[in-house]
Amino acid sequence: MGRIHLYADGTEHRHEHSHEYDHDVGDHTGYADTGTVRVEILENLLSENDRVAEANRQAFAQAGVRAVNLMSSPGAGKTTLLKRTLHELGGSVRIGVLEGDIATTLDADELEGAGATAIAVVNTSAGFGGECHLDAVMVRSGMSRLPLDDLDLLVIENVGNLVCPAEFGVGEHAKAMVYAVTEGEEKPLKYPVMFRAAEVVVVNKIDLLPHLDFDLDKFLSNLRSVNPAAHVIHASARTGEGVDEWCDWLSRNGQTRLGGVSPASTSHTP
Repeated sequence: MGRIHLYADGTEHRHEHSHEYDHDVGDHTGYADTGTVRVEILENLLSENDRVAEANRQAFAQAGVRAVNLMSSPGAGKTTLLKRTLHELGGSVRIGVLEGDIATTLDADELEGAGATAIAVVNTSAGFGGECHLDAVMVRSGMSRLPLDDLDLLVIENVGNLVCPAEFGVGEHAKAMVYAVTEGEEKPLKYPVMFRAAEVVVVNKIDLLPHLDFDLDKFLSNLRSVNPAAHVIHASARTGEGVDEWCDWLSRNGQTRLGGVSPASTSHTP
């Protein structure tokens, strides 16, 4: 029976075997009865998502807003980094935040008063099936509660998940990723889709390196094998190290109308 192995760089290698293995790494034959149906549904789903993502992109363009999709696993430090970002840039850049989570407004509450022009919340458990990611439709729902014409930059803080968020375009102009050194050096190899999709990878919590058995060089080598073009920023959202470099990157991705604009008073729309 044939096997297809999908490698980190996206290439496939087919094996033809007359015998079975005890393990089925890369074996898709379990979907023999429903395979074509699953593919058709997935294609239809992604096609509709892409259509709405393009509509979102056009809405951003009309308002003169740049959008950055900020992704990570749970606990990597997205919200802490974003709070630091708002303190650094909120006085000169009109930043909106769209907070995505399965439930609660905890992250949005944490950002309240930090310098955002406006904050909107999308809970995927509220009418979206409790999904582990934001898709274009969910982002469009959150956009409707944001004053896009009053923003220069929209940061979409995606649901904490190391897999699905990277698979759904939402109309963003750039994808960014926060990775914590507590997660292990092997993650780019085990979860290549997100690492490959990110234009910038913020390696967070580097203040913990003296206390961890973590090989930074090995992680960077693994990252380069998956995404050699990724811009890497070494940072600690807790201490502030590397935050300036991150803010500089973020500012360059919001060049539509940046500079010298005082933010409006923050509104928080759950």
